[in-house]
Amino acid sequence: MAGKTPLIHPLIVRVTHWINAFAILLMVMSGWRIYNAAPFFPFRFPPEITLGGWLAGALQWHFAAMWLFAGNLLIYLAFGIFSGRFRMKLFPVTPRAILTDIGAFFRGKLGHADLSMYNAVQKIFYIVAILAMIVLIASGIAIWKPVQMQEIASLMGGYEGARRVHFFAMATVVGFVAVHVVMALLVPKSLLAMVRGR
Repeated sequence: MAGKTPLIHPLIVRVTHWINAFAILLMVMSGWRIYNAAPFFPFRFPPEITLGGWLAGALQWHFAAMWLFAGNLLIYLAFGIFSGRFRMKLFPVTPRAILTDIGAFFRGKLGHADLSMYNAVQKIFYIVAILAMIVLIASGIAIWKPVQMQEIASLMGGYEGARRVHFFAMATVVGFVAVHVVMALLVPKSLLAMVRGR
């Protein structure tokens, strides 16, 4: 149709995006409750921002959300790889382009006029977030089945090492989500595009 705004995000990207956001929220909140049961840092998360009520309840929420998160991420990755979307949206990305865009950001000159294109900072953020989610699942499996998946656990330094890898992967994803939400609020049309597709 003439004059119609081009599609930026296909339906499958929008659906998997919002399912992912919901699953990550459940996993993070229930994961914080699980961490509180056996913390390895000298702090606990406030119970008010955790999910599950107690350890067993948190584990049930965490495992339920895990299947939703893993299955949804698999669909998202398969679409991104086989449709060519990742190749078009995320690559190439070079150190020079990243430094240039970081400089433009701090000068307040990083453009967001064309939502169909990611700048270099966005590209590296999305790549890091995707890798962190994959590490999150791998380390989670290593914690869940440390005997059956001992090869994966050993790559992370054993069960306790896998717990720490899982924690830092979670922190990376939470940091990404925080920046993502702030940017969506600063550029509201990007949020609308993830709802309407355009």
